[in-house]
Amino acid sequence: MAIPVAELLSTDILKPARYLGNELGAVRKPWDTATVRWVLSYPEIYEVGASNLGHIILYNILNAVPDQLCDRAYLPAADLAQKLRTTQTPLFAVESRRPLADFDLIGFSLSYELGATNILEMLDLAELPLTWAERQHTPEIPLIFAGGQTATSNPEPYADFFDFFALGDGEELLPEIGLVVADAKRAGLSRQETLLDLAQVPGVYVPQFYDRQPDGAVVPNRADVPERILRRVATPLPAYAIGLVPYVETVHDRLTVEIRRGCTRGCRFCQPGMLTRPARDVAPEEVITAIETGMRATGYNEFSLLSLSCSDYLALPAVGVEIKNRLRHEQISLSLPSQRVDRFDENIAHIVGGTRQSSLTFAPEAGTQRLRDIINKGLTNEELLRGVKTAYEQGWDKVKLYFMIGLPGETDADVLGIAETIRWLKRECWMKGRKPLNFNLTISNFTPKPHTPFQWHAVSTAEFERKQALLKAEFRTIRGLKVNFTDVRISAMEDFVGRGDRQLGAVIRRAWELGAREDSWWESLDRAYAAWTQAIAEAGLDWKYRQLEAGEWNVFSGEAAALDAPLPWDHIDTGISKAWLKEDLQRALAAVVVPDCSFAGCSHCGVCGLDFGHNVVVPPPPIPAIQEQHRPPQERVQRLRLTFGKVGSMTLISHLDLLRLLERAVRRAHLPIAFSGGFHPAPRIATASALPLGMASEGELVDLEFHQAVDPDVVLTQLRQQLPPELPLYRCEVVPLSAPAASQALVAATYELLIGAAEERSLPEWEEVLETLRATAEVPYELTTKSGNSKIINLRDRLLEIALTPEQPHWPTLRLIYKGVCRNDGTFLRPEHCLHLLEVASGRSLVLQRVTRRQLHLESCSP
Repeated sequence: MAIPVAELLSTDILKPARYLGNELGAVRKPWDTATVRWVLSYPEIYEVGASNLGHIILYNILNAVPDQLCDRAYLPAADLAQKLRTTQTPLFAVESRRPLADFDLIGFSLSYELGATNILEMLDLAELPLTWAERQHTPEIPLIFAGGQTATSNPEPYADFFDFFALGDGEELLPEIGLVVADAKRAGLSRQETLLDLAQVPGVYVPQFYDRQPDGAVVPNRADVPERILRRVATPLPAYAIGLVPYVETVHDRLTVEIRRGCTRGCRFCQPGMLTRPARDVAPEEVITAIETGMRATGYNEFSLLSLSCSDYLALPAVGVEIKNRLRHEQISLSLPSQRVDRFDENIAHIVGGTRQSSLTFAPEAGTQRLRDIINKGLTNEELLRGVKTAYEQGWDKVKLYFMIGLPGETDADVLGIAETIRWLKRECWMKGRKPLNFNLTISNFTPKPHTPFQWHAVSTAEFERKQALLKAEFRTIRGLKVNFTDVRISAMEDFVGRGDRQLGAVIRRAWELGAREDSWWESLDRAYAAWTQAIAEAGLDWKYRQLEAGEWNVFSGEAAALDAPLPWDHIDTGISKAWLKEDLQRALAAVVVPDCSFAGCSHCGVCGLDFGHNVVVPPPPIPAIQEQHRPPQERVQRLRLTFGKVGSMTLISHLDLLRLLERAVRRAHLPIAFSGGFHPAPRIATASALPLGMASEGELVDLEFHQAVDPDVVLTQLRQQLPPELPLYRCEVVPLSAPAASQALVAATYELLIGAAEERSLPEWEEVLETLRATAEVPYELTTKSGNSKIINLRDRLLEIALTPEQPHWPTLRLIYKGVCRNDGTFLRPEHCLHLLEVASGRSLVLQRVTRRQLHLESCSP
């Protein structure tokens, strides 16, 4: 029987704070006044989904639409998923805590070829039918759709599961879909009629209105839908990136702002570069405003500028310097994703980092100049060396590099060229008195992607394994090198599904039934591979999979006629013509480099025009003078001690999450916090004692040290505005800097316990039990230390006071208060220890039902 979500979210699941839905930036619109109700579902665990920029932007945009609301859902971790199934509770949206079935539209982000099994897992947990065919005669079931790069690239393997797909950018498309659904609801249209209306919206693909032909082509099965579905293109909106500030640490735990969408470099292996054209730069002032506003609104200490190629944003140096100048007092850092090594120079080096130096990542992709020309990387050996050498000279001792193996036209010399390139870079990047430059390498397996010039190519699994072995042997002779190889099995499955057709619907469903999910995580590889291969075999498609594993067709040796065969994704109009892709493939065979059309002549790919727009390139503005960057202030002028509570849902955030929350609240309140010294300065915020997960408190203590004196009442007022109501602040007092910190002065803690028992005993008898306990001199107890050793202690020595509360609940529940030793050297009397003392004194088994910490006692306050 279903149970309330509040009962599901307890300390018996890992990180229950993932599912609270009340983070800073969460939008709660009235349910009853909304005409259309969305839930955006990210089919990965919360730490991945809540930091995805597209997820945040679309969530904010939809909640800005009048009469519509948008909630969120994420793939629950295995423990919560098991709890949902055991209790027969459907998967819920985190803010409203309503079942997903209550919404009008459920949108999934499909950005990874094997990610559909996670979506099926979520639909099953939501107790919803998995396919559109099973849902088509039930109008009250939400419309279920998918968007994202994989959905736009080739929706056919997933066509069975979705009522429609949203292709391309969603910023304008999703609000249009919402208006169509709102009109359909007002008109009382059927599910089929609503989908037909949606099919008229450019960018919406309704698979049930299309059929797969024997030759593989996908064509409409009715005359009133378009033959080809247009990919939507939108202008980046950095202001909508400011939003959620999760309690738990996420994969990208920082503010991220998009500076450029689209890439016109023309790398022939790169699907995002083909599917996001044309290039669209964001106006520098918009970027600067979004970062400045966002950092102060969120309290993050780091931000990232996002683009497929950040350094192709010509305004980057000027924007970076301007942001650092404006935020020079804020102690923040800037990180950039993988960037063009040929554009990395001292200007960019000066803006990266901040309070701590961030990592640098470059992607040469291939180990030889010849192969880089074939893939149109547009990178010379001289440019590679110059960029890496600049990083070394600017203080970086470690650089991350990405390479691929299995590229079209690759020979063993190209593979070994990766190792030779590393040796060469290490030789050239050497300075007396500096430790040698180290490298972290990722060697991935090239998987051909739809809508790229290499979409017809394939490489055998055996070849991948042989080439990996070649490289591993070479790398053993290179010091200062850490290498990660992508698993060959996963690459083969990604390729098989990513370029598949509707026949794979049964395979995906069966793979999920066999346990495939979270397949991108290395812990799941063996299970995923076994599930996928069995599903492929049961569907009778193992011949096709083995053909792919053997290297189905090599563009350097195949027949040109194969290029004209229909492909499962030909009905998706990305703007790039198939004829141009074939022509560019021929240019690859001749190792002809095509210049970047953002900065050179048009390549005539077919994108630019009325439907998709044109390249928008912002010329580089002047780089401002770099103002003196303030080091984190280390002077300690004042210490304030706050007493606060931790109640309600906040009891489900961990101690580390609490410290992160307090730090961000202090930043948002613009308080002059002092920092520690060293290579990684940290704000001087220290709690007296960590509170166990799930325990409430009314007497927590935290010390804040400032480099300027602040009125305690001002601190209380400003912090109360930045903290959740369930973290109430009670008092703020000045403490001399010479006095011990709260954690050092801690001597005892008072707890209130709610205890249950199996049989009745009157209150007077319990008073006798407590008297017996007070008179007892010794209660031995075996304690396990942090090192795993056991020792016997006297628990009674640690009990200072114990008494029943004046107001007692009905038996068999008992409420009492005790004061026990609590020191940060590991000497303490935990509530479960007190329960053991009561069991010994009473001679019966007891159950701890609820614990509240009432007060922490410091040495100076002790009687």
